Amino acid sequence: MTPSLPRTRVLVSGASIAGPALALWLDCYGFETTIVERAPELRTGGQNVDVRGAGREVARRMGLEDDIRAATTGEVGTRFVGPTGGTVAEFPAGTSDSGGATAELEILRGDLARLLVGRTTGDGPGGGTTYRFGDRITGIREDDEGVVVSFEHSADERFDLVVAADGIGSSTRRLVFGDEPTIRSLGLETSYATIPRTTTDDDWWRWYNAAGGRSITLRPDAHGTIRAAMSFVTDRTRERAGAERRTVDEQRARLREIFGDAGWEARRVLDGFDHADDLYFESIGQVHAPRWSSGRVVLLGDAAYCASPVSGMGTSLSLAGAYVLAGELASHRHHRDAFAGYERLMRPYVEQAQKLPPGVPRVANPTSRAGVALFHAGVRLAATRFAGQLGARFSTPPADALDLPDYSHLEA
Repeated sequence: MTPSLPRTRVLVSGASIAGPALALWLDCYGFETTIVERAPELRTGGQNVDVRGAGREVARRMGLEDDIRAATTGEVGTRFVGPTGGTVAEFPAGTSDSGGATAELEILRGDLARLLVGRTTGDGPGGGTTYRFGDRITGIREDDEGVVVSFEHSADERFDLVVAADGIGSSTRRLVFGDEPTIRSLGLETSYATIPRTTTDDDWWRWYNAAGGRSITLRPDAHGTIRAAMSFVTDRTRERAGAERRTVDEQRARLREIFGDAGWEARRVLDGFDHADDLYFESIGQVHAPRWSSGRVVLLGDAAYCASPVSGMGTSLSLAGAYVLAGELASHRHHRDAFAGYERLMRPYVEQAQKLPPGVPRVANPTSRAGVALFHAGVRLAATRFAGQLGARFSTPPADALDLPDYSHLEA
């Protein structure tokens, strides 16, 4: 008998969406996959994410579409409101794979991560992934035999390939690519947290604007709570470093200073943020990397091509990118050819997703009262039947702009 060849060992950094999605496909193709995650356990928090277009087709091929539908947030659409909560304009949820500001398949980031991790550790196809929580990559040394990886809390270990799927601020990416990839600031900072639901809440995504480039949004979830966000425009040249240095308590104080007089539900949200254990804040930006691979290391998801939360495309890019990268690795003998195929197929889709409508996100966060009034006039017009096509174009991302290859013949 001929002994079986050793399986290709792949180390993935990051256990959010892109990493587990990649692991699921790699296991189906016969790879041995390990995911390292610096958090001590699976992070189940996070806001609403859309599963659209190519991302939704990948979910179908994973057999996850019905599970995602069962865990949907129940959001019925987007409603812009004034200071007293009255409706300015509303846009019902999309009824197609990719239409609408609210996608037909809307799920919390943490719930989607839980579904993916469950599939990668279960008994069925794709369930052979090993997870290491509470650790991170601190060094990568490549040689002719593979990659020797150093960890913060574990002994050095050899892998054939390493995938950085650990987000927009990827520390793994920095080890290999340095400052070559750039993060383009969009001039907006957003804070997110879960707050209690009240009898006045409904199942619309409610969006409120206040002068000074401020906005507050409240969104339903599937757990009987509300996902709240506070956003404000910033100085693009200084915002990222400032946000990274602040503690959670410093951020709470900053938000009270900025939103104390904003009106509508501002005080309720601020009080909720004071007691929330999942408060998270970020400077909104996009990752632009001239290349997504170096030797045996490759970038995936937000670490490679974050399009920003305002694009509505982050989850679809992660799911589609994971599917294509795994399929290309299974299709080619050499990782260089696989990485080249991955980039050739995905880069046009990424470039389209990163092309935001003119003025976004600042156009949706006016700095003056007159600007807020003009914005409200614009969304009223976009909500009319006469301007329906214009409104759909404004609110619908380019989720279908990728013809997914069929790799089903490669499954082990």
